[in-house]
Amino acid sequence: MTDVLKVELRDELGSLATRRLRRSGKVPAVLYGHGEENKHLAISSGDVTTLLRHHSRTVSLAGAVTDTALVSNLQFDAFGMEVLHMDLIRVNLAEKVEVTVPIHRQGDAPGVFNGGMYLENLHEVEIRCSAGAIPEFVVLKVTDLQLGGHKLASDLTLPEGVELVTPADVVVAHVEKPKAANEDVTLATGAEPAVIAKGAEKKAEA
Repeated sequence: MTDVLKVELRDELGSLATRRLRRSGKVPAVLYGHGEENKHLAISSGDVTTLLRHHSRTVSLAGAVTDTALVSNLQFDAFGMEVLHMDLIRVNLAEKVEVTVPIHRQGDAPGVFNGGMYLENLHEVEIRCSAGAIPEFVVLKVTDLQLGGHKLASDLTLPEGVELVTPADVVVAHVEKPKAANEDVTLATGAEPAVIAKGAEKKAEA
């Protein structure tokens, strides 16, 4: 689904004008790319909220500018609640783009039920696909992930037409064996013999 953002042109730039714009309930944005001049825009904060709720990556611009764009970057406030600025890149929905998308786990790893701990090495991966077919996320199935095993980026389930840009041999997730057992072995075989050795050394000196 492509959200429609109604945009206005910004005539005034600078920090003071930007603060006034935000107080009026609008978000500043910049549209660039395809060799055309940059456009400084203002977008309703309500439209931006809808965009975030839908997790849309491509948008149709209407109003002062009519174009199709990829949401390139969102700058949030210190609390991660309010969007302070948006970067938009002009795109043709059929052209290939490289974007980062989150990884969603599917199922439960059997290794966890055998006492292991499920650890995620990556939360997102980079993919290449047409601008009009960017998936909301990609899936990692872990129903066969055993204790001590791991899943690679190549194990991700990608929609048709989506290519993986992240190296295929990167570990995405693994089930780690309990560390407590390893620590007990270290104490039993390492620490105590070292103390005995020191005691024996003192007796020899006496």
